[in-house]
Amino acid sequence: MKISDAIQQSDTTLFAFELLPPMKGDTIQTIYNAIDPLMDFNPAYINVTYHREEIIYKKRENGLLEKNVIRKRPGTVGISAAIKYKYKVEIVPHIICGGFSKEDTENALIDMHFLDIHNLLAIRGDTLKHEKFFSPEPDGHAHSIDLVQQIVNMNKGIYLTEDIENKNPTNFDIGVAGYPEKHSEAPNMQADLLHLKRKIEAGASYIVTQMFFDNQKYFDFVDACRNAGIMVPIIPGLKPITTKGQLLTLPQTFHIDIPYELACEIEKCADNKSAAQVGIEWCTMQSKELKSRGVPVLHYYTMGKSNNVRSIAEKVF
Repeated sequence: MKISDAIQQSDTTLFAFELLPPMKGDTIQTIYNAIDPLMDFNPAYINVTYHREEIIYKKRENGLLEKNVIRKRPGTVGISAAIKYKYKVEIVPHIICGGFSKEDTENALIDMHFLDIHNLLAIRGDTLKHEKFFSPEPDGHAHSIDLVQQIVNMNKGIYLTEDIENKNPTNFDIGVAGYPEKHSEAPNMQADLLHLKRKIEAGASYIVTQMFFDNQKYFDFVDACRNAGIMVPIIPGLKPITTKGQLLTLPQTFHIDIPYELACEIEKCADNKSAAQVGIEWCTMQSKELKSRGVPVLHYYTMGKSNNVRSIAEKVF
């Protein structure tokens, strides 16, 4: 079932979560161990992220730079298929601009269509650590709206090559990302909302937000979207804090604010175990309020670990 249809047909807030593919060298059991504790809550879907190869450049004796891949993750398409058919649950793989040419994207979409995977989250992807600005692959997409347009074209049976055989239309439901605290590269919130609206007009049917720790930021974002004419479902993305160090790393990485009250409680913690408990309590509070306000889905970022999300779901669902 398409995610947008599942939302429309539900009269209550749905439960969903997002997983990281394991590092190369781990097995699929790593993923299953993260999923099993959460299946009791009947997830409407499971998101599977995609991360580009991580590379470093080493200087050779001749002064030239040598590219070295230092971290890889298994393919999102294969992981998504394994989860879908083991757990009989809807899967939403991420499909990204970074690291893919247009042909790579088309091939991935063909594979997903073949595997009966019809839900996608289309995002640009992160800038590589050695880059100051995002750099697309040669003949790749620079912006997520271009990715949305390619997927919509395939839904119409329009492929990159006119002469390709068996140009069957696909049937993808497309989600995109939204930023309650503004995308870090947008000059202002108005510009960010305009870019988001264009993605919806291009064919995306729902929005999943970046994590936030102040629900008012989500409510204000929804109001701003509606005022801008963005009327699709807006799914809040939540992440419980799990370590004291995340007070620094989360704002730095995701360009978000952590409320003063939450930061104070985390700083009081003697260790990460107590910090994780504070994170669970805060996220539970967020979840209950959001659910009471009738949000379509509560979407949890697990980062590959699910025990804390299970503790939250036990109190909310």
